[in-house]
Amino acid sequence: MEEVLKIEGGHPLAGEVTISGAKNATVALIPAAVLADGPVTIVGIPQIADVDSLSEILKSLDVEVIEVRKDHIVIDPTHMVNRPLVGEAVTKLRASYYFMGALLGKYGHVQMKMPGGCYLGPRPIDLHIKGFEALGASVKFEKACYTIDAPHGLHGAKIFLDIASVGATINIMMASVYAEGRTTIENAAKEPEIIDVATLLNRMGAHIRGAGTNVITIDGVNSLSGCFHEIIPDRIEAGTFVIIAAACATHMVINNIIPQHIEALTSKLQEMGVKMKIDVDKITVEHSDHLKPVDIVTKVYPGFATDLQQPLTALLTQAEGQSKVMETIYSERFKHCFELNSMGANIELINSGALINGPTPLYGCSVQATDLRCGAAMVIAGLMAEGVTEIHNVYHIDRGYSELDEKLRSLGAKVWREFVEEEQE
Repeated sequence: MEEVLKIEGGHPLAGEVTISGAKNATVALIPAAVLADGPVTIVGIPQIADVDSLSEILKSLDVEVIEVRKDHIVIDPTHMVNRPLVGEAVTKLRASYYFMGALLGKYGHVQMKMPGGCYLGPRPIDLHIKGFEALGASVKFEKACYTIDAPHGLHGAKIFLDIASVGATINIMMASVYAEGRTTIENAAKEPEIIDVATLLNRMGAHIRGAGTNVITIDGVNSLSGCFHEIIPDRIEAGTFVIIAAACATHMVINNIIPQHIEALTSKLQEMGVKMKIDVDKITVEHSDHLKPVDIVTKVYPGFATDLQQPLTALLTQAEGQSKVMETIYSERFKHCFELNSMGANIELINSGALINGPTPLYGCSVQATDLRCGAAMVIAGLMAEGVTEIHNVYHIDRGYSELDEKLRSLGAKVWREFVEEEQE
């Protein structure tokens, strides 16, 4: 039996929703906590499956994880043991690779299986490896397992990233907090989640400057202590709910937002004719008719987020005219277009892009959440569609959206889960 998410479309939404802590920050903050020599308290943990997988990895290293409240955990690495990370939890999520930087930084040795995650085209970790080698580590890859060693300790280095990769920036930052001397990361990624991880490490006693710019410097220290940290709000969840509001709300307030983090999205929605009021930490969206088509090109932060391309595509099916979406980050991120077309959309795929012709009525049917943000696009389409939409592979959605069903129901959506016979290939 397989669990599916069912949505009865056509119900107008209204009310308030509060955005959870950032998934992409959380999955790096949890591994970063093991660099401390005492307990680290993190508040604002989203209720997502990735957190469970990370907790499993921590427990395999004898790190104590205490859940104080639903969104509030204490990670205590006092009795931690550096063991090979080869369990199933590692292959469940891509972000398990952050343990490479954390364990290498703390112990000078890490052994780990190849990490997993959503397939979005090539996402090599060679930039991470090059960074570790520049710091003085040797890297071996055999039997689908990485062994990274720095028996004589890590040494500060100047590292230039060929691509401004978030994962590589954070991983190198974590590996170098204990390295001797100064490490400089040039062409570093600038995402808000990087600033959040640097903030946590600095609270522990690290010396990191320049996070959020393209040059980050890390001066190595001898010890890091426990601390208290509150996670920033999830900008992708925030953007998803702003799109949901634009698609089917009469009046919706989205609380716990840092508006500057989603400016690329809100400016496009305003261009489409979506009525919204942007405050310091919330956005209010009113019902808008006659949406205009727009062109978007995904870019690294602060450009238009690739993670919001799929949810926005669902809304663009209702714009009056042709919209164009070009993807420069993950070229294969268009599986949602096939699913949207099966619901009645008129989307034509072009090289690394899509042309969306609207408006087209959408009709509920059985669709697949082929990855996390495709799942979000299916939810938005289901809320707009006539009839019932049945979304399969719902575990992808649960990996990245905290308590999505409850939040949607509180706004007036008809959303529920059922177990159905698994579809035969």
